Amino acid sequence: MGKDINKKRSLELARFTIQCSADAIIFHDSQGEILKANDSACRYLGYSENELMSLTIQDINPDSNKKTWSKFWKKLKRDKIISFEVCHKTKKGLFVPTDVVVNYVEFDGREYAVSFSRDISARKRIEEEKQRTFEELSRLREQLQVENEYLQEEVLELQAFGDIVGKSPALQTILRQIEMVAPTDASSLIAGESGTGKELIALEIHNRSSRNRHAMVRVNCASIPRELYESEFFGHIKGAFTGAVRDRVGRFDLANQGTLFLDEVGEIPLDLQSKLLRVLQEGTFERVGDEKTRSVDVRIIAASNRDLKVEVERGNFREDLYYRLNVFPITVPPLRKRIEDIPLLAAYFLKLSAKKFKKPEPQLTRSNTLQLTHYDWPGNVRELQNIIERSVIISQKGKLKFDLPKTQTERKSTFNLEWDKKEDQNILTFAEIRSLDQENILKALKKTGGKIFGKDGAAQLLETPPTTLISRMKKMKIAKTTILAGSPESHSK
Repeated sequence: MGKDINKKRSLELARFTIQCSADAIIFHDSQGEILKANDSACRYLGYSENELMSLTIQDINPDSNKKTWSKFWKKLKRDKIISFEVCHKTKKGLFVPTDVVVNYVEFDGREYAVSFSRDISARKRIEEEKQRTFEELSRLREQLQVENEYLQEEVLELQAFGDIVGKSPALQTILRQIEMVAPTDASSLIAGESGTGKELIALEIHNRSSRNRHAMVRVNCASIPRELYESEFFGHIKGAFTGAVRDRVGRFDLANQGTLFLDEVGEIPLDLQSKLLRVLQEGTFERVGDEKTRSVDVRIIAASNRDLKVEVERGNFREDLYYRLNVFPITVPPLRKRIEDIPLLAAYFLKLSAKKFKKPEPQLTRSNTLQLTHYDWPGNVRELQNIIERSVIISQKGKLKFDLPKTQTERKSTFNLEWDKKEDQNILTFAEIRSLDQENILKALKKTGGKIFGKDGAAQLLETPPTTLISRMKKMKIAKTTILAGSPESHSK
């Protein structure tokens, strides 16, 4: 009798355990009709037990249908137990990620199954959060790697160029302008000839701003192929175009929270300027080939050696973009208008060059300084730096020698000086000039042995085309016998 009671209590305990289990337990037949469900299944799916017993597995599992059911049942019958993840559909139409284990049962010659289901929404949220974190870390690692490579290149370039050096009134004005605009987030347009140091001005603005903890990213707009402008600015995703073998971070992404320096901004094609304007106005963009809109917080500093206002009038530059960039204009004067700065710059570059080339620092003499200040520097500060570096390389025994090319100004002044010296001399008549011209041609012919054409010929000596020389000789009636040795006929014989 006691054993019978124990069996009865055991069955009651089993029923109680099933009913109170935290897992959702559902019994169903080989056709998927639900025969029994515990309290957890009812709470989990939002149905009463009677409602559930009127449904099939296909009603709560959207992935299951008549075609897939027969395959599922054959597999269950063979393996006896199957586990998988699925999204169950609740009475309210919500989909809940679920971990399911199904056991095959045979009873009284009929086939059944009992499934144990557990809501894994919390676990999935944690996994998704981990995946998002991993993806974000991967993105940041990639961005930092690209940014690090970029910054290493930029540091090398800027170290080669140096700092802002000088004491001229023009430079002092620029430094005061930098102090005014740097603390703000206003866009600046830096105008000036090539080689005047516009990038150094931009960097100084960035370094004195609240964004200096992040990078100043430079884009040389003049060096970008037309078809790659969007990719360079905004980046692209893998497969966006031929050759896009991986995702690429654009310059706007790199400069996020920092400063984007658009060097030679006037070179951006007119039809692409509208896309740049949109980012400046809205702070959003899409990578090439991607539909996802990204947001950025970037300060823009632009530079140009063109007069952009004139370019606007000519229709080469958008007026709205010009005004967006030209909130705070800064004009960098050419070096020829900052003569006071030349000695300081020369001494500065001399020290840098000696260190760079591991050579003793030569002395900059007064004569050297005068030579530098009397040159008009069409290439500005960059040309000065190159001249100094070259002079350090070729210097002997600490003596500097500057290899300065003659500028247009020098050539003109030399010509005027020579002409001025001759002003006191007697003025020649046209006849005297013709006589001197004839005498000059004869001297050239005598020196070349009558040769006119080719290398070392009279025409080359007189710096005139051979045909012009022959024509003038005919007018002056210079005998053909004089030119026979240098004529084409004599060379053909």
